[in-house]
Amino acid sequence: MRSETMAKGHASVEQRVETALHRQENNRRLLRIWLRVVLFTLFCLVLVGGATRLTESGLSITEWKPIHGAIPPLSVAEWEEEFQLYKRIPQYQEINRGMSLDEFKTIFWWEWAHRLLARTIGLIFALPLAYFWLTGRIEKRLRLPLLGLLALGGFQGFVGWWMVSSGLVNRTDVSQYRLATHLTIACLIFAGCMWILRGLSRHSADASNERTGRGFAALLAVLCLFQIYLGALVAGLNAGLSYNTWPLMDGSIVPGDLFIQQPWWINLFENPKTVQFIHRLGAYTLFAATLWHMVRLCRALPGTPHARRSVLFFLLVCVQAAFGITTLLTHVDIHVALAHQGMALIVLAFAIAHWRGFIGEYPAAVAAEVRR
Repeated sequence: MRSETMAKGHASVEQRVETALHRQENNRRLLRIWLRVVLFTLFCLVLVGGATRLTESGLSITEWKPIHGAIPPLSVAEWEEEFQLYKRIPQYQEINRGMSLDEFKTIFWWEWAHRLLARTIGLIFALPLAYFWLTGRIEKRLRLPLLGLLALGGFQGFVGWWMVSSGLVNRTDVSQYRLATHLTIACLIFAGCMWILRGLSRHSADASNERTGRGFAALLAVLCLFQIYLGALVAGLNAGLSYNTWPLMDGSIVPGDLFIQQPWWINLFENPKTVQFIHRLGAYTLFAATLWHMVRLCRALPGTPHARRSVLFFLLVCVQAAFGITTLLTHVDIHVALAHQGMALIVLAFAIAHWRGFIGEYPAAVAAEVRR
């Protein structure tokens, strides 16, 4: 009798564990769908931001109106009011003087679309997060990371205005420092969402907790992010519009006058020639590092998901390098440049997913709680 009771109790526990696991998997599936929508919207946001930069549209809206600014001008009088505000800043006075109202509308819509997407991503992230949290669908381990990403997104809105404000008084464009900060934070949010999404996804049983190559995969993810930061400096200085040859730069592999400004370190951030050269070096470094990583994993872990991912990672970097070279040779054609920026996000996303693949998915904490 006692053995039958114990068997029934054991069966009851296993049944509850199975039910809890099924519920957790359903919750994780919903979270994965949500995070994929967030990632896609972030991807679009960064591309529109890139187009805003390439079309020199970022200073067309000279005021920060987080709520009221969601409504564009609806009458001729309102359009004229916006246009008059734009006419006060140096970009109009020194570069676009004589611009027509229709020409102003073109650059206005790019910036307005960028800000609208930023507001939209806030709602897409915050409202489902609140729903999932209140209905108990978010595991405890994920609450603080997701809340942190939401807070970082709110801070990013402030950084965006901080960036725009740098071009409203004494400059005709935004500060490259602030542009790079703005893009890097966007990429951190993007990477954070990708990390959590990958942790909620199924992993191969033989692929988790493999230490060979894990540390280097993390380094590659950092290198991808740093390369995007360097690319933002290039964009902020319009450095891609000069020295449009490859592999030579200004007639040499290593051009001269890289440290012509004083103090020497200021060239790393404010000399277009130096910044472009460093961006090239970053690309060569990432190419060599992913190649070495691929060869190492294919030898050490042949046939594993890690080795297969390393091959795809290297191929993605090669495609990105081709886009970068083409962007340079075409004197920053807007379509090629946007493809280059979009591909940078794809490479970063894959780098994060590849790194996370060495760690495995989040363990089933619900089942453990039921057994206790």
